[in-house]
Amino acid sequence: MAAAADRIVERLGLAPLPGEGGYFRETYRDAQSTAILYLVVAPDGSALHRLQGPELYHWHAGAPLAFLLLHPDGRVEEVVLGAELAAGQVPQLVVPAGVWQGSRPVGPTGAWSLVGTTMAPGFDPAGFELGASEPLVAGWPAAAERIRSLTGRGGGGRIETRTARRSSP
Repeated sequence: MAAAADRIVERLGLAPLPGEGGYFRETYRDAQSTAILYLVVAPDGSALHRLQGPELYHWHAGAPLAFLLLHPDGRVEEVVLGAELAAGQVPQLVVPAGVWQGSRPVGPTGAWSLVGTTMAPGFDPAGFELGASEPLVAGWPAAAERIRSLTGRGGGGRIETRTARRSSP
């Protein structure tokens, strides 16, 4: 991992996020919502996964974060979260419930993206599912290359099974 990313992990008290990849810390939880800080470092990414509730991303710092979104109706959407509005980047992104999502920092190895996510209702580990490459490719063949890069070893080498749970430390 790049030295700058190491410093961010240490300063913010982030921990590895099993299955999905990256580093996180839950910063808020109440009966209605949760919030986390999340750091992704290239070439790794956030592996394709889906949640039972909507997730709102907020860009904070570093490289833009390129998302692949696979909608249940068959649409494929690519969105870049970042600060360069004139380049088409967005500072916030809502990923609706049930949409497969994966992301990777834009840039060379060592590029990092720091984002926050908010969920309301709050994150529930039972509502988190990791994607498997071939079933996703079958459903969204036009995005096969990106899907393969965000699942299995291509998603950061952290995914061993089809499902996993994200929990707070």
